[in-house]
Amino acid sequence: MSKRENQVAGKGCLMDGRALLLTATPSRPVEGGSVTLTCNVLVPSRRLDSPLQFCFFRDSQALWPGWSSSPELQLPKVWREDSGSYWCESKTMAARVTRSPRVQIQVQGVPVCNVSLETQPPGGQVQKGERLALICMVARGTGDITFLWYKGALGLNLETKTQRSLAAKFEIPAVRDSDTDKYYCAADNGYGPSLSELVSVTVRIPVSRPVLTIRGPGAPAEVGDVVELRCEAQRGSPPILYRFYRENVTLGRSSAHAGGGASFNLSLTAEHSGNYSCEADNGLGARRSKAVPLNVTVPTEDRKELLASGILEGMLGVLGPVILALFCCGLRKRLGRRPSGNPRGSPPSPVPPASSYVNSPAPLQGQSVYENANVVRGDEVYSLVYHTQQERPPAVPPPRTRVEDQDTSAIYFRLKKANVTDEDYDDAM
Repeated sequence: MSKRENQVAGKGCLMDGRALLLTATPSRPVEGGSVTLTCNVLVPSRRLDSPLQFCFFRDSQALWPGWSSSPELQLPKVWREDSGSYWCESKTMAARVTRSPRVQIQVQGVPVCNVSLETQPPGGQVQKGERLALICMVARGTGDITFLWYKGALGLNLETKTQRSLAAKFEIPAVRDSDTDKYYCAADNGYGPSLSELVSVTVRIPVSRPVLTIRGPGAPAEVGDVVELRCEAQRGSPPILYRFYRENVTLGRSSAHAGGGASFNLSLTAEHSGNYSCEADNGLGARRSKAVPLNVTVPTEDRKELLASGILEGMLGVLGPVILALFCCGLRKRLGRRPSGNPRGSPPSPVPPASSYVNSPAPLQGQSVYENANVVRGDEVYSLVYHTQQERPPAVPPPRTRVEDQDTSAIYFRLKKANVTDEDYDDAM
């Protein structure tokens, strides 16, 4: 008997020949599970004259709660370190003690399996300066598990933790550019390490303020030139989307999937003078460049045409309504006059003048003939005018007249409440 057993016996656990047997259920417990110990009285040497007390031991250590009236003791969770030699004892009120034979109980461990590595934020995309968490997890495994984190394919050990759990976390408080790499973890609970797969971590860098340059075939830029708008951010994780603007109006966009800059070609017109800028964006915040002015020079010939066109359009826009108003006003005044010599409703005697063309070498054969149709309906008078063109064409084409490309034209003037003479008609035309 060992020294510890002697000390226990000295406290009142003495044998008296009573037969006891200790059983464990289950007999091969698994880590993390429960075990029930039962102290069975097999062959009592005589009738018990008093209740029995029971006590359970493991490797000479009395198990809690010590002596008890129950022949059973339940261990809620056992681990591999709980493996050892167990027995039980019983005693009467008279302190007669009986001990059971020892029973070896070996707690079984479950090896770790299905090790995986996850990142926070998910996907392994983390902005520079932010926190990165690497979580190593196992699907199964019992007891104390040792977790290890590695960086790179060569396996630079970053951290080691041992704890009784199925997951552990390793953190990098503020990531740097150099933290972009592949990571993996390992877990071991005494049955050999198990490794996770490689996980890529990318430290994303926000774009810097881009620089816009305008490149052309020469200086100054002229109408018809093709210029290149080049936008580039010196820093920033790809892909980068570039947008090009003229006076805050979007001209186009281009992506740089591998980093660097992007270009946009523009064929210049006179309207393209103004301030240009560009914008870079990789999803971590957009940055706008400084404005770059561009002055488009118009060639002299084009400038004259534009000036003449502009003057003509301006004169037509301003003088056109005035001329039309004056013409309408004069026509109304003439139409409003009524000669005293002609009674109302009587057609005047026409005096057909001879027609002529400028730059004509010979007298013209044709003439204009005016004839009153004598169609009177109420206060309305209708006049019919015939114009016969010359039979032989002139040597020099005549200038344009108000009525072009007509051999014979019939023009009706509908005049309400007025008499019109030939002179009035000629003045109106």
